[in-house]
Amino acid sequence: MASTEEAVRPETRTLQELGRRHLWMHFTRMGAYEDHEIPIIVRGEGCYVYDEHGHRYLDGLSALFCVNIGHGRADIAQAGADQARELGFFSNWSYAHPPAIELAARIAALAPGDLNRVFFTSGGSESVESALKLSRQYHKLRGKANKHKVIAREIAYHGTSLGALSATGITGLREPFEPLTPGGCHVPNTNTYRLPFGISENALADTIAERIEFEGPDTVAAVILEPVQNAGGCFTPPSGYFQRVREICDEYDVLLISDEVICSWGRLGEWFGAERYGYQPDVITTAKGLTSAYAPLGAVILSDEVAEPFLAGTASFTHGFTFGGHPICTAVALANLDAMERENVIDNVRANETGFRGMLESLRELPIVGDVRGAGYFQAIELVRDQDTKETFSHEESETLLRSFLSLELYRRGLICRADDRGDPVIQLSPPLIAGPEQFDEIESVLRPVLTEAAERLHVHTH
Repeated sequence: MASTEEAVRPETRTLQELGRRHLWMHFTRMGAYEDHEIPIIVRGEGCYVYDEHGHRYLDGLSALFCVNIGHGRADIAQAGADQARELGFFSNWSYAHPPAIELAARIAALAPGDLNRVFFTSGGSESVESALKLSRQYHKLRGKANKHKVIAREIAYHGTSLGALSATGITGLREPFEPLTPGGCHVPNTNTYRLPFGISENALADTIAERIEFEGPDTVAAVILEPVQNAGGCFTPPSGYFQRVREICDEYDVLLISDEVICSWGRLGEWFGAERYGYQPDVITTAKGLTSAYAPLGAVILSDEVAEPFLAGTASFTHGFTFGGHPICTAVALANLDAMERENVIDNVRANETGFRGMLESLRELPIVGDVRGAGYFQAIELVRDQDTKETFSHEESETLLRSFLSLELYRRGLICRADDRGDPVIQLSPPLIAGPEQFDEIESVLRPVLTEAAERLHVHTH
């Protein structure tokens, strides 16, 4: 409860004051707003959003890799309002409702192979948590109760709940919450720009087999991998990587979970990232772009084979969420998928990916740009002190570069993107899937001068 002097009617205080006092933002250094305004976004339209002062920003991150169809789509929101008038809520706990059934069938028709069963959640972490629990119970129902471990990759982000966090390979995110759910094991990621000493591209997949052998095959339940790894900056797989991982999972009776919370729904130019790289997972986790973030919804999509032990007799997946498959959210998802198909949004990504990537590749002429990588509308630039040696920045330099300059300056000049150092320093760009050459030119018009200034500030020069 507010103290007497704080008990001022909210409408007499500014949003900045109220936000500083009451809103606890996610993954945010709250102390940063002692010296800076909180960025308060009040509306959006297409590829752009506007703050409380009326300033316009190009949303080069699709908010958080999720507003795939763009901002301001009243028609998508209207689908939720229409559903609310019909049925605002009913649970999927032993009951069903039309939009959840229709969306499950729609997803199954789009998903690769025999991934025909859909378990709804409220978001990405819940989807990963559900998939990890599912993999454990799946093996138990088949008489292999000791299979509980999960193999993931270093620096990979899979969510914030304690189970998903055990798969997450970022020390700084794990450490504050130790001890985690047991069973998380990690192998090298597919950052081919910085391969671990003594490991070739062709051997990266085999590190998974080696880890399974080390842990004991009878203890490993699943391997969880993103088609393109987000944390660290859009690591793409080498040729043949996922085909070899599929063989390994089959050999050791381990489920392959494709974590597509970001990489599905057109982000990589296909409905699912697994299609982009030609592999068949046992399970897909998804969220974000399923509704283009107009409502919170996630899903676990699993094969008929994985579902089979749960479907007979008294067996059940003893897990669920109150709002998983919410009728309003599933109605919004159906409208979103309708619009994506009607407006050929994925074709737009395929048609413009080369132009987007070409613009980013042109920035290699700046001495601070070390690598450009990614797929579809999911790209990253790694920043370096020395292009020839790939020397990176010290922790202090990275802190100054990303937080004291780049993040603030890019935003000040009208571009929202991610400046991140969960691995080496990167800038990530993931615009709405409706973006095209006009937006790419605008991104370059901000990135090029800001990166040039960043290089000068840190005395990074061409040899």
